[in-house]
Amino acid sequence: MHVLIVEDDRELASSLKTIIEDAIGVSDTFASLAEAEAVLMTHKFNLVVIDRRLPDGDGLSLLPLLRRLQPRPATLVLTALDDPYDIVSTLDKGADEYICKPFEPMELVARARAVLRRYSLDAIGSTQFGNLAFDLNHRLATVGQKALDIPRRELAILETLVRRAGRVVQRETLESAVYNLSEDIESNALDSHVSRLRRRLREADCEAAIKSVRGIGYMLVLE
Repeated sequence: MHVLIVEDDRELASSLKTIIEDAIGVSDTFASLAEAEAVLMTHKFNLVVIDRRLPDGDGLSLLPLLRRLQPRPATLVLTALDDPYDIVSTLDKGADEYICKPFEPMELVARARAVLRRYSLDAIGSTQFGNLAFDLNHRLATVGQKALDIPRRELAILETLVRRAGRVVQRETLESAVYNLSEDIESNALDSHVSRLRRRLREADCEAAIKSVRGIGYMLVLE
């Protein structure tokens, strides 16, 4: 999962990033409409969280652009504007969810997951591949009945591979799931994460293994 957060309050943006990366996936934060529009034209996101009162205008002005994108990301408006007419108008304009500030982090995560399920991104809930099970809603991997303790980046790789088990996943897709746009990615960084993840799966007697596809990426296979 890759999430775009459009929020000009630095402290709140940092808090949102932490909440979302712990529960959903990697995220990027931008503080203006102009920055958001530019990044949306060049990168794909599964979910966009939008504040309304931005320095260069109303965050709702992003909605027409978001509706045109293919694939279209889910949208969640997060704002201090709590008038019922504002809420109805926002949903009528194409937003998928509306949350008023202040908010409870647990509610934000639950509503974000619900929006993603509506887009069928998490519709299956969990998946099984050999003796490896992955709970997509709670981002929990188990082998047999034992939960695996996997660092965040490796967990993002495993989640992306599980969603496409048996199919080749390109390096670019994995990097998008693991790193935000502001990070400098060393040429062998992804390979290092995959190597450590392979070892964890092997040590847990997992029947699923990560196979390298030279020059393209990786795929999850059964040994």
